[in-house]
Amino acid sequence: MRGTRTGRVWVGVFAAALIAVVLIIFMIQNTRTVQVTFLGMTGSTSLALMLLIAAVGGILFTLILGSARILQLRHAVRRRR
Repeated sequence: MRGTRTGRVWVGVFAAALIAVVLIIFMIQNTRTVQVTFLGMTGSTSLALMLLIAAVGGILFTLILGSARILQLRHAVRRRR
């Protein structure tokens, strides 16, 4: 049996809310301040924030490299046609 659009949206909203709750718990439990040095810049902030920034940076890096590879493959397919 196939779900409806409304049902899929409901599942998506539920998943997003669950992820938000997990992130809130994570941030509450990791409030210790850490000092970070990156490319000569030094600062201090909460451990949770630094870990989230690192995760988002990794995701963006992966998306950029993946997108470049997809474009490269599409270009190769067009050349062969």
